[in-house]
Amino acid sequence: MGHVLQDLGIDRLPVEQRMELVQEIWDSIAVEMGLLPPSQEERNELERREAEDSVSPADVAGWEEIKSDALKRWRP
Repeated sequence: MGHVLQDLGIDRLPVEQRMELVQEIWDSIAVEMGLLPPSQEERNELERREAEDSVSPADVAGWEEIKSDALKRWRP
């Protein structure tokens, strides 16, 4: 068993509490790395955009146009 577990007393916690701790640690990593699924608000926005796209599917921009616009905005 690792020293950190012993130093922090984690090894003395009941299994259920250790499992909760592991889940909290994973969740905190996911938040920091942006790996959580989208929130309800984000899902609503994605659905709105998808519906908007369905109404006019030909109204799109190609990668080169998008890239060019982005570069213009970020150049000094």
